[in-house]
Amino acid sequence: MPIFSIKQNKLERIKEISFKNEKEIQKITESNLQKIFNLDFVKSEVSLGNLRIDTLAFDEETKSFVVIEYKKDKNFSVIDQGYAYLALLLNNKADFILKYNECKNKILKKGDIDWSQSKVIFISPQFTKYQKQAINFKDLPIELWEINKYENNTVLFNQLKSPETSESITKISSKSDLVQKINREIKVYTEEDHLQGIPNNIVEIYEELKERILNLGDNVEILPRKHYIGFIANTNFADIHPQKSQIKIWINLNKGELNDTKNLARDVSKIGHWGNGDYEIVIKSNSNLDYIMTLIKQSYKKHSF
Repeated sequence: MPIFSIKQNKLERIKEISFKNEKEIQKITESNLQKIFNLDFVKSEVSLGNLRIDTLAFDEETKSFVVIEYKKDKNFSVIDQGYAYLALLLNNKADFILKYNECKNKILKKGDIDWSQSKVIFISPQFTKYQKQAINFKDLPIELWEINKYENNTVLFNQLKSPETSESITKISSKSDLVQKINREIKVYTEEDHLQGIPNNIVEIYEELKERILNLGDNVEILPRKHYIGFIANTNFADIHPQKSQIKIWINLNKGELNDTKNLARDVSKIGHWGNGDYEIVIKSNSNLDYIMTLIKQSYKKHSF
């Protein structure tokens, strides 16, 4: 998609320029991991066995490791390389924990990590149509991100997403022992996973709530996690957990930031809970959705700008 600048109501196309090499892409990404992916940088150039990881990162939200690889060469297999890196993670857990503790000067234990949420991110100026087709699975623990640089010192990161109707990676798992092995330990969650076994009346409330949240802005995205369905605008602003008799919502605002005149939200700042933020709302019917949306909108406004 072309990018334009505006000068006296006229558009001038901004020319795209090439990166010098993979190292330039890596330097830009590692210096801005929190802003781009909300990830913590751990270490560059991690070598184990016969593989080398360009960037090792950690996701504090999911408590999992993330492998990031940079490619200017188009001749590589997304599935083969991605699953090779995931196998490296799962087969060398102690080594990765040691790397984290050494680099972050923290004590991270094996039980603190959710290995099932591990994933690989490939970043490249361009992917081939075959590589794009390779991610057409709704539960693939691999992401493709295109990066483009422009002459006005602008850099664009764009995630390539699989279609909503994409199949499960398990349908091809029988063709590869490595894929089959990884799939037994790593799980990419979907909305369907969270709604499975939920009564129709609760699903209907969720669907109405979801539609209202998506209508807040074009930048709202849905990101299912292990324990909740995240609604993102730059970062999580609301997390939803459907249950058999109710729906729990966590609003990502700190204690004291929410204007809740009806006192509908519960302060969970001092107790353990899933989701982001210090406020929890329980819904059992759609009678209060108008008011609840005013609370969610406060968080959306904070995190989307």
